[in-house]
Amino acid sequence: MLAAASPGPDFVLVVKQSLRHGRKATIWTSMGISLGLSIHIIYSVAGLAAVVSHSAQWMFWIKFAGGSYLLYLGIFGLLAKPAKDGNGVTKEFAPAGSGSGKRYVMAGFICNALNPKAPVYFLSLFTVILSPDLPLAVLTVYGGWIMLLQLFWFSCLAWLLTKPAIRQRFLSAGYWIEKIFGVAMVVLGIKILKSTSE
Repeated sequence: MLAAASPGPDFVLVVKQSLRHGRKATIWTSMGISLGLSIHIIYSVAGLAAVVSHSAQWMFWIKFAGGSYLLYLGIFGLLAKPAKDGNGVTKEFAPAGSGSGKRYVMAGFICNALNPKAPVYFLSLFTVILSPDLPLAVLTVYGGWIMLLQLFWFSCLAWLLTKPAIRQRFLSAGYWIEKIFGVAMVVLGIKILKSTSE
């Protein structure tokens, strides 16, 4: 639960989606993040986490892909312009629930699947805390439990941030919030890309 609640790319994405697109979109995004965890869980159970985390070439490409994706999200946020309604009046955020659920699920999935910190985390979890001798069924239950915890945490966060009183305060800040989160994503992306040369 602490790992799920710790700030990172997933956290930033969920906050952004909550404030920009509303509760339904953020629940879809949270589902995508949880599904993205399945990638890390599968290769950890298969014993590939140790190979990935100790292979400089693999880690380089994971960090490069993750950092580039965060940079893309950040630049997209920085270039955001205030949306206009049919009457040409500026509206700071898209209507709650606009867009397809599939798009939000995919955004959450990619954000989590390309998180370069995940292989190290799952390596420590599956090879240090959990015994590799555990039956596959038990490891599957652990993996499912981790995904449910992640979904629960981000769904609670979405519920809180999309309460009308809280969301309305952020609406007044408009697209500047988009730019702040854009900066956060760019900083995270650059930090990760810089770490590829270390």
